[in-house]
Amino acid sequence: MRKDIHPDYKDITFRCACGAEFHTKSTVDQDKASVAICAECHPFFTGKQKFIDTAGRVEKFMKKYNKNK
Repeated sequence: MRKDIHPDYKDITFRCACGAEFHTKSTVDQDKASVAICAECHPFFTGKQKFIDTAGRVEKFMKKYNKNK
């Protein structure tokens, strides 16, 4: 392999918007970085899904496709 062509691989701390922190390695030239969402708060990993219904679309869908037997 050729020398001096790869970036440095350093320890870094990522901080999520929810407050969770995790330590890993990265080529980013920072000691700390932030992310918007992580495994601690993402609905896929937590099992808690949130529906944001601002225009009443869920009710409209339910009314349209709800078939009473």
